[in-house]
Amino acid sequence: MIHRPPTALPPDLLADDDVQRALAAHDFGAVFRMARERAGISYSKIAAECDIKPERVGQLARGSGRITSFEKIVQIADALRVPGHVVGLAPRPWEAEVAPAPSPTGPSLHRRTVLQVATAGGLAAALPALHHPAPAPARITSAYVDRLHERTARLRRLDDILGGGDTLRVYLGEMQRTKTLLRDGSFSDTSRRRMTALLAEQTQQAGWAAFDSGHSREATALYQESRTYAREAQAGDLYSNSLAFLAYESLSKDRRAAVAFAEQSCAFITDRTPSTVRALLHERLAWACAVDQQPIGTDRALQAAHQALDEAPAGEPQPHWAAWVDHQELDIMAGRCWTELKRPLRSVPILTRALSAFPDEHARDKALYLSWLAEAYLTAGEVEQAATTTSRALELSTGVASVRPRQRIDVVLGHLRPYANVPEVRAALALAGP
Repeated sequence: MIHRPPTALPPDLLADDDVQRALAAHDFGAVFRMARERAGISYSKIAAECDIKPERVGQLARGSGRITSFEKIVQIADALRVPGHVVGLAPRPWEAEVAPAPSPTGPSLHRRTVLQVATAGGLAAALPALHHPAPAPARITSAYVDRLHERTARLRRLDDILGGGDTLRVYLGEMQRTKTLLRDGSFSDTSRRRMTALLAEQTQQAGWAAFDSGHSREATALYQESRTYAREAQAGDLYSNSLAFLAYESLSKDRRAAVAFAEQSCAFITDRTPSTVRALLHERLAWACAVDQQPIGTDRALQAAHQALDEAPAGEPQPHWAAWVDHQELDIMAGRCWTELKRPLRSVPILTRALSAFPDEHARDKALYLSWLAEAYLTAGEVEQAATTTSRALELSTGVASVRPRQRIDVVLGHLRPYANVPEVRAALALAGP
């Protein structure tokens, strides 16, 4: 593979008001035109860096068409080394000018430490062994694909402590790199199929980060793209997971369609489906049923999820993208489901028990789960406890690069406002701000 030197827009060009306006409007045609006219960067070099056909670059420069794909906008911004805030995207953590922080060591990191290091040097420098691997070999072997799978597993763990606003660029970058390898590399049939399955997995992770950072339409497109790759790779578990993701994403728009997606994902379960994957698919079906106010379907799916874990063969290998599903996760999901179904006598005990052992380092998720506990307390008429729990969720959600905790907390705050004369409610509303 030939490695080209990076194309970066010169600082004086980036400072140009016309260029700034064009970037903010995602008018890359104008940017390409000005890059050639004012900085001497040829259309062919731009095309090579941005993975666009040269004739397409010329058409864009002449004002014909626009770049509208979020994924492509991110790719172009990265290829031209344009700061994310300039193109209206969340700023990269490493674009902030702060003193470098020491690199952490050890297998586990607290969220605060990761954020400090990420701010100074970028997410790739924030965790051990997350730097880009060495250039790909001339022929992609299964052993090399194994190394990329391991890398993807390490990067996925960023989602435990960081929000989608922090991780989206990382996951999109990994996905784009795999696409490039599939396009340019030499493979055996087996290694190509495994590489395509890896791309399906990475695309799902990018879709999740897009969803978490508030880019719903882009998340749906990525999940659909992942389903195509999973089908091509004959990766049944990943195909089912893409349907489960689509179910999760569809709930705010079409509950019945979401339930249908979730039911379809479970229909692909076989005797060879790993236990954590079965549990994951069933718990997402339970959630879709709960939001659609189907208590019988919810209970049945929750029982199937627990049964999948209870009957797991000893030593059964689990894919890393589902290995996080355990009985604590299922208890939290059960509590969320019963909260949606207005069953606080069921939801409060199970959420209280599960969240008492849930680490604060997973701040986004804990804030989200506390919002359901607060809502369950409110349904039970425990206003003070609901307000106190909401305040705790607000504290945890501060600084998390995810839109979901505050969206959920705002729902609970709306229910609390009629009780503004209660001291605990006043404290929660004051903490939330205007």
